[in-house]
Amino acid sequence: MGPLTSLLPETLCYLDGAFTPLRDAKISVLDRGFIFGDGVYDVVPAYDGHLFCFDEHIARLGRSLAALQMANPHTEKEWRAIAQQLVDQVGGPSLAVYFQVTRGVAPRDHAMTRGIKPTVFAMVNTMKQVADSVRATGVPCVTSDDFRWQKAHIKTTSLLGAVLARQISIEAGATETIMFRGEALSEASSSNVWVVKDGRVAGPLPDEMVLKGIRYGLLERLCRETGIPFELRRVTREEVFGADELMLSSASKEVLPVTTLDGMAIGTGTPGPTYHALYAAYQQAKQRNGTSP
Repeated sequence: MGPLTSLLPETLCYLDGAFTPLRDAKISVLDRGFIFGDGVYDVVPAYDGHLFCFDEHIARLGRSLAALQMANPHTEKEWRAIAQQLVDQVGGPSLAVYFQVTRGVAPRDHAMTRGIKPTVFAMVNTMKQVADSVRATGVPCVTSDDFRWQKAHIKTTSLLGAVLARQISIEAGATETIMFRGEALSEASSSNVWVVKDGRVAGPLPDEMVLKGIRYGLLERLCRETGIPFELRRVTREEVFGADELMLSSASKEVLPVTTLDGMAIGTGTPGPTYHALYAAYQQAKQRNGTSP
């Protein structure tokens, strides 16, 4: 066991029908996920042992599989049982269940190999929460052209474009890289982006250029519950920089205020009232999830 392998957690993972220690799990070097990134994934948050927005995450996993012409290897009930068993054996207030399905093992050939068994993998990690001090001040972000491929709606394991985009913000000392296709807002490297102007929340239409994050539906519901107008449409670069508030959303960030972009203040340069209202509503949604049958 090498020095890095020894650092892997001793928790169980799920691999092709069996639960096994994560540090012992192995796949073939000819797995198409390893060779081509020919696979999809999704990440389901869990709070105090309760899976959050599980149905929506599994529905998106199914859409991604269908886009790659892959059959879903499990029913919703089976996916839920796998996730819950992993969550129960780790425990903790905030966890992330990672699901990945690749096309499987086959001789290297770009053509989609038919009739092979998919590789199914799942693991659970502690989900790092955003510190209260960070939420109090908001986060800095930078911008970039969206240089990724034109199938961004598929949550694929081919994430090199996202890795390169994220590295831009890392090297700039920022939290995220907010991307544009031409003058139109698309998304961040691993987050969706929301603009607030005159108390109205707007986000890009979830077409093939944008991954429809699970928080698309969740934020729409929370806006409706709190009386905040919500719309999906083309959002321009000018609108982003001229916004009263700018927010990121993702499973780990939940909803997070952006207070500077490329070194320039957004609105007052502090987290605004719309963010505070939606963050409070988000926490209430998590509490309802934990008490629902």
